Amino acid sequence: MKNISLLGSTGSIGITALKVLEMHPDRFRVVALGAGKNVKRLSAQITQFHPFAVAVQDEETAQRLRELLPAKDGCKILWGLEGLTELATLDRIDTVISAIMGAAGLLPTLAAIQAGKNLALANKETMVMAGKLVMTEARRKDVSLLPIDSEHSAIFQSLQGHSPGDVKRIILTASGGPFLHFSSDQMALVTAENALQHPNWLMGPKITIDSATLMNKGLEAIEAKWLFNLHMDQIGILIHPQSIVHSMVEYRDGSTIAQMGIPDMTIPIAYALSYPHRLENDLSPLDLASLGTLTFQEPDLTRFQCLSLALKAAAAGGTMPVVLNAANEIAVSAFLSKKIGFLSIPDLIERSLKKHTPLPGETIEQIMAADAEGRRTANHLLAEMVSA
Repeated sequence: MKNISLLGSTGSIGITALKVLEMHPDRFRVVALGAGKNVKRLSAQITQFHPFAVAVQDEETAQRLRELLPAKDGCKILWGLEGLTELATLDRIDTVISAIMGAAGLLPTLAAIQAGKNLALANKETMVMAGKLVMTEARRKDVSLLPIDSEHSAIFQSLQGHSPGDVKRIILTASGGPFLHFSSDQMALVTAENALQHPNWLMGPKITIDSATLMNKGLEAIEAKWLFNLHMDQIGILIHPQSIVHSMVEYRDGSTIAQMGIPDMTIPIAYALSYPHRLENDLSPLDLASLGTLTFQEPDLTRFQCLSLALKAAAAGGTMPVVLNAANEIAVSAFLSKKIGFLSIPDLIERSLKKHTPLPGETIEQIMAADAEGRRTANHLLAEMVSA
């Protein structure tokens, strides 16, 4: 029986994770749930899973949640960064699912590792911002850190039983999003509603926009560098619109091993929680005959500038990926709120990166300072763009 703290329980990953936990009550116990402001969904989760403690974004949200719960409910309600950190480090848990969106997941995730908790990681921003620090701490504390992202889970699965020294490179696959065949002129006209219509995956708004710009693949490449101890020139990216081959590992003898499956996050979540075993689920099996053809192509770095910017930030190293992530979060939020257009997302990110002088990024203080600076710069540039 694993005792679970789920950070990000009301998001798309969190909801799917709870379905996995619900299907296997003999293996998993939900001890804690962390969320943002969706108190209606969280209160329903509390009623169903009876956690010991929960945390929400702020004190006002905590009060709203308290009013929704029965007076006799003994669930401890926390809030803010301190609350999430407490959930990540509770004595009674052994495994943390880190599924908080964005940079907000970094400090609670790092605290969980430092407290000796095993980690199932869906928060790629943690690795983009502080991958070296996180992996150093995980080795120091001798904790398990298993990826939930479908691409990184595919790489992890394709590495099983093989020597790391035999790896030539890995190949991350990307669906290409809804605008794969759009010209730059067409992309200039797309709306947030258009961009939220992902062809294969059902995800939250932020990651869906990142998939449309291909920034998500850039962030995943940086995450893979740290997770699998690779150089950036060992990481390839291919567009694979069918989203069936989730990623591949190429070995030095010419063999390439891929992990395939239907595009459903249930599979990588369950594998991260049950490794080295596999759990049964109620999903339809992969039917290759009905699919007919699987296709692959190189990404267009000219049209999808966010991917190009991510790879350049990774090459620069230090705190440059921190600012990349901070500026991207600001830009995506501005696009979703219709303050800027789709092609202004990479423009805002590029301008933010140009104003940053990178530091080594080897301490959490440097990383958090770079994140704050990146957000200030991006917000200042955003104000100029909106008022122009």
